[in-house]
Amino acid sequence: MAAAPGQPGAALSAPVLRPLADAAATEALAARLAGRLPARAVVHLQGDLGAGKSTFARAMLRALGVTGTIRSPTYTLVESYALPGGGQALHLDLYRIGDPGELEFLGLDDDAARLWLVEWPERGEGALPRADLRVALAVAGTGREAHLEAATAIGRAWLASAGVD
Repeated sequence: MAAAPGQPGAALSAPVLRPLADAAATEALAARLAGRLPARAVVHLQGDLGAGKSTFARAMLRALGVTGTIRSPTYTLVESYALPGGGQALHLDLYRIGDPGELEFLGLDDDAARLWLVEWPERGEGALPRADLRVALAVAGTGREAHLEAATAIGRAWLASAGVD
């Protein structure tokens, strides 16, 4: 159910649809957003299994300068990365949690995180920071499509500065 305008889950603008022909297009979109990363941002990544959520997250982390192995948090639930420009990026995959209360045991530090990339955010509803940007990915023919939706003024400004509005 969509939130009413002015409510915490409400979108500030209509979703922007971006066709993504292949994984390289998904990576390019993530890199474009990474190039304009605000001081602090929360991104909720939504979509079915195989929609490209992890591809998007890895590409954004790479574009932000993360080197070395970028592991999927499928079994660990969270992976933390130091960002070369300062702060941390948290990549969460909540597919395997049964209750949002389980997030309390992960010891996540809201203050240290500059970027939250959250896959399956609906499973952590009520226990996560509010999304600035929602990225819903879906299979479309032989490629994918991304629906980008600003959920806060930060998200709206981010999309505009990246030229994705």
